[in-house]
Amino acid sequence: MAHETFTKESRTAPEGYFEVEAAGLRWLAAAGAGAAQVVRVRSVEEGRIILDNVVNARPSLAAAEAFGHALARTHAAGAAAFGQGPDGWEGDGYIGAQEMSLVPEESWGVFYAEQRLLPYAQAAHSVGNLDTSGLRTIERIASRIADGVFDDGRPPARIHGDLWAGNILWSPKGVVMIDPSAHGGHGLTDLAMLSLFGAPHIEAILDAYAESARLEPGWRGLVPLHQLYPLLVHSVTHSAAYGTQAVRAAERYL
Repeated sequence: MAHETFTKESRTAPEGYFEVEAAGLRWLAAAGAGAAQVVRVRSVEEGRIILDNVVNARPSLAAAEAFGHALARTHAAGAAAFGQGPDGWEGDGYIGAQEMSLVPEESWGVFYAEQRLLPYAQAAHSVGNLDTSGLRTIERIASRIADGVFDDGRPPARIHGDLWAGNILWSPKGVVMIDPSAHGGHGLTDLAMLSLFGAPHIEAILDAYAESARLEPGWRGLVPLHQLYPLLVHSVTHSAAYGTQAVRAAERYL
């Protein structure tokens, strides 16, 4: 018989780590009818969160397509601003174990450059996983992004923020999202992270999302721009290979 709950706990988790996760899960779950499924929070306290257990099932094409459509509805639920944290939460959040800025900003370009690219590029440089030339390349693309070159007028989306394959679970009732870094952002950032690390039936997810979100033709050409964020995050904690990959992605847009 499957356990009804799943407990995550850590004595060394930074202050607010599980609390902001719980707020993010609840905010995503409040996106409304037809939105993506999110694991339910049973309780949360310092150093521990208790969630519903999700029964595993084999990934299917139908579930992938349904998830793509549902994710578009979650994003469409919106946020008050780019960089806005989940309802009920004040302060910054986390992407994995790293701190993540949550400061409301009207412009996506300014938000993405100043809160999602430059801090991690500078951190990667400080640990030796991004050389000085690479840092300058990231600073150049960040300047273009902050100037609004890639702003498309879409309102802030309610994004998961850490949507790699390990944070989507395939259940008998479809895909369930877990472990968010939820905030107001651009929907392509979720798609970019999912594409970067791969997922079962990824093309079905992307096509269904694009249909429901009515993405403009050519949207796939912007995916590497949105992959800069996870690549730089990983360059801080993993290896210089991610820093190199980030630089190559950035050079496409210079």
